[in-house]
Amino acid sequence: MPDTSLSNFLARSSAAILVEIEAVKGSSPREAGTFMLVSQDALWATIGGGQFEYMAMDHARAMLRSGTAEDRMDIPLGPEIGQCCGGRTLIRFQRVTKEIGVALETRLKGEAEQQPAVFIFGAGHVGKALAEALSLLPLTLTVVETRETELHDLPADATSVLTPMPEALVAKIPANGAAIIVTHDHALDFLIAKEALARDDLAYVGMIGSKTKRATFSHWLEREGEPPSRLAKLTLPIGGNSVRDKRPAVIAALVAAELLQAFSAAEIRRNENRHGHPQGQDHA
Repeated sequence: MPDTSLSNFLARSSAAILVEIEAVKGSSPREAGTFMLVSQDALWATIGGGQFEYMAMDHARAMLRSGTAEDRMDIPLGPEIGQCCGGRTLIRFQRVTKEIGVALETRLKGEAEQQPAVFIFGAGHVGKALAEALSLLPLTLTVVETRETELHDLPADATSVLTPMPEALVAKIPANGAAIIVTHDHALDFLIAKEALARDDLAYVGMIGSKTKRATFSHWLEREGEPPSRLAKLTLPIGGNSVRDKRPAVIAALVAAELLQAFSAAEIRRNENRHGHPQGQDHA
């Protein structure tokens, strides 16, 4: 898998321009702070695509040819450039220096530390498909497996853990993270899920299976003396039932959508708790 990191791009580029959305008015493809890098023959990341990105790329490369160190463009996102967002973007251009490169690396590291953590328990066909799909998203991935032979063909940025007791790893999931349980053994699935559901700070707990497996797990939880209310926090089957396609890649795509919705909902709840909305008051 090719190295698509920022550090590798900077190492390969003799000169580059930092293109950053400095301010946004109205509707825009991306928010203020979004950035990309443009060299004479390559790009790193995107500021939203479309004609306004092509205009920014052309301007950045013109700066490289002329030696200009810094500039700005105010671009209307309307029919005059073939876009229909309706807003405006102020774009800042800076020639990348060593200091700017270090600052960008530091910024990305900080953002990565704030990303939700996803622990995938099981590296079989579905586990690998999940890791592949989720590696494209702003998430931190850890894949946990009991079988050393399965810990291969994982994305380069996924951390793999080999352990005989995967349920013990549930405690290491950072708060607001997620546990996706897709092991090769129902009994192991149940042990991991029991530990995950005992936590009240995870945004998502999901298990591969069916309605029958959910009922079996419910009875198992009851025998284990767990409160029935905990089952309500479990997504089983993962991916839902609206698309009846059991191919691993399809399941992975559906679960990716579920995860993003769960993380978004959890963030909204945290914001509401921080701001302390009074009960019974309309905040529309």
